[in-house]
Amino acid sequence: MGYYEYFQFAEDLGAMPLPVVPAMVTGCGEDQATDDPELLQRHIQDTLDLIEFANGPADSEWGGLRAEMGHPEPFGLTHVQVGNEENLPDAFFERFEQYRDAVEAEYPGITVISNSGPSSGGAVFERAWELNRQHDVELVDEHYYNSPEWFLANNERYDSYDREGPDVYLGEFASQGNRFSNALAEAAYMTGLERNADVVKMASYAPLLAAEWDTQWTPDMIWFDNSTSWGSANYEVQRLFSANTGDRVVPSTASGTPGVGGPITGAVGLSTWNTSAEYDDVRVTSAEGETLLTDDFSSGADQWSHITDAGNWAVENGAYVQTETSGENTMVTAGDSGWTDYDLEVTATKREGAEGFLVGFGVQGTGDYYWWNLGGWNNTQTAVERASGGAKSLVVADDTTVEAGRAYDIRIGVRGRDVTLYLDGQEWDSFTAPTPEPFRQVVTRDEQTGELIVKVVNARGEAARTSVDLGGTRVEPTAQATVLHADPAAENTATDRPVSPETSTVDGVDSSFTHTFPAHSITFMRLKPQD
Repeated sequence: MGYYEYFQFAEDLGAMPLPVVPAMVTGCGEDQATDDPELLQRHIQDTLDLIEFANGPADSEWGGLRAEMGHPEPFGLTHVQVGNEENLPDAFFERFEQYRDAVEAEYPGITVISNSGPSSGGAVFERAWELNRQHDVELVDEHYYNSPEWFLANNERYDSYDREGPDVYLGEFASQGNRFSNALAEAAYMTGLERNADVVKMASYAPLLAAEWDTQWTPDMIWFDNSTSWGSANYEVQRLFSANTGDRVVPSTASGTPGVGGPITGAVGLSTWNTSAEYDDVRVTSAEGETLLTDDFSSGADQWSHITDAGNWAVENGAYVQTETSGENTMVTAGDSGWTDYDLEVTATKREGAEGFLVGFGVQGTGDYYWWNLGGWNNTQTAVERASGGAKSLVVADDTTVEAGRAYDIRIGVRGRDVTLYLDGQEWDSFTAPTPEPFRQVVTRDEQTGELIVKVVNARGEAARTSVDLGGTRVEPTAQATVLHADPAAENTATDRPVSPETSTVDGVDSSFTHTFPAHSITFMRLKPQD
């Protein structure tokens, strides 16, 4: 698919095209910058030529080529993005400024979009946003693929964004799966996007299209094979939100909606990622001072069990050593999955390899744990990550790196959902794990029809009998409700669509009424104003 076909595709769909051009800094979280001024200028000129190809008159050089290809009218391009998930914000902005200056000089009506790196937080994200603010960027593209739990727990993410700073284009987001439970979490999160529509100007789910025989992962919106195409559960959510957007957000609140988060609970773990490392003097103590685990590996490592197939662990000279420099998660665990409120202490040393070492806590299994990833991402930063259902999300991070051959004293204190982390006796960071909230709502108004559009997500396993109070607003006694309701594990396939919307009429609607929102459901209710 070339640019011409891409613009045609967007035009046929009634969608907005947004081409992304290379910034000459490797994207997708890599760490290289191309220092070739002539090559940079060539790419900047290519970007200007692309805009002329999309929008130029038929008698211009590139607009003429478009006309010759069969589309004499301009495509109406309004936005261009420079770069994609760069991991070197300073190098990126040195080049971004040159792109933006060139585009604004020749095409002042085109919005040039920047980005904030490959994740929802961390040192790269924070530095990128700092530079976006300094450079008065109009629109910043954020990308993140996180767990359903993260989406349920971070609905308020954009509530605190600076309304005087750059706006957000959420250009890639998904909850790493095509089950209805994933779609429910995404829908809950989208109520927060709509509530913050003054700062989140645009959003696009990703990936959009997936060939059944060749995919990298599964949070894809529309699947196809050689004979048919079908929308995933995630697609049904996106489609219903797009068809029920409204024009203005109506302030609304929900009360009595309990979260589902208890204390951080689980065993402890040791792991590596493309690195050989050794561990010694492990000690776990309860909040009351009781010793839960102690191991100096002088008598072997019988207390530890492997939960992955990667790595080669052995006791060497009184330390527990993972000797291979390959393998992306070599975790071994010890202790009780029911542990809460404890302190974990361990000494860790990197031997050799690309990264540092990882210390797990709250470990429930291969796909459910927290870990402190020291010297991760090719030893460029340190972070706490939360894995839920096999999907990892960043919790806190900075640019701490790890030296090979140096012993680090690590302590992690867990109290309820509060965690404090110490490195060599100094507090490195702390956080409170957000509580997943499975009941979310947002209300918008359709200015043309006057309808209130009430959108409610109930991701709980039980129905929610709910009082709806419109504050005296008079509405018609019947309303249209479109509901997605399915088993959380349901997935749409080429031959089966268990996640499909159903539309019905709701009676008994008034300025105050009661309605039951089914378990595991997403409801779009349109309330008509009374004449």
